[in-house]
Amino acid sequence: MLALSSWPVDARRRIVGVFTDIDDTLTTDGAITADALDALSRLQTAGLPVVAITGRPALWSEAFARSWPIDAIVAENGAVSLARQTAHTPHGEVPVGVQRRYLQDAATRQTNFTRMRRVAQRVLHEVPGAMLSKDSPGRETDIAIDHSEFTELPAPAIERVVAIMRSEGMHASVSSIHVNGWYGEHNKLVGAQWAVRELYGRELHNEMDHWVYVGDSTNDQVMFAAFANSVGVANIRRFLPDLVNLPRYVTARERGAGFAEVAAAVLAARGGRS
Repeated sequence: MLALSSWPVDARRRIVGVFTDIDDTLTTDGAITADALDALSRLQTAGLPVVAITGRPALWSEAFARSWPIDAIVAENGAVSLARQTAHTPHGEVPVGVQRRYLQDAATRQTNFTRMRRVAQRVLHEVPGAMLSKDSPGRETDIAIDHSEFTELPAPAIERVVAIMRSEGMHASVSSIHVNGWYGEHNKLVGAQWAVRELYGRELHNEMDHWVYVGDSTNDQVMFAAFANSVGVANIRRFLPDLVNLPRYVTARERGAGFAEVAAAVLAARGGRS
């Protein structure tokens, strides 16, 4: 990983949009901080779309899709899109709601939901100390086991949760707080491609060098591998022993303050306020 200060000005100047993780990337101790929120506002003012891509559930994400200055949140690791809807008024664009879209059809979601509930019960039965994430009631297309948000699971237990999920044919990914499992071939990159197509009518593969991704943990690796402009906030160092694909750059500061660094770097290259 290179220091963020090594990110070339020409590469930053070409950025047309920002993808970002939420937990421990935009947020600090579970809440978005003033510097991260200000960074989102400055990106929006500069005309740069921001799409958050998270393992959090759709219901949890909807309030933030409404209130944060972002274009959309892609929740549940690429399965659900929550796009902010606005209306033009004499006082400018104002938010009027959120449009929810699903990557899977209703019948597939229902079948998978039944299967996932069974796997969740197996995890809880076989892994001592395992508990469902507190945001589980808002999940529609995945399950999540808490490992660092409200409880602490040791590394061997986390590995066992992942192994059980995969033995049941699920995809499994470890974020900074949860182990997520789901059925389907989507992931954060698929969700990003889907979002660009649905929101902007473009194909992300044609403009990969014009977007930056910011993340903090192992479940961001697919994005780190895909984007030449990938950045880890400083707290990613916690996961270095488990990372195969590293971000190209790393910030000096952690969490929301690190995201603010990335926004400042992009805006400075475009001649915006940093």
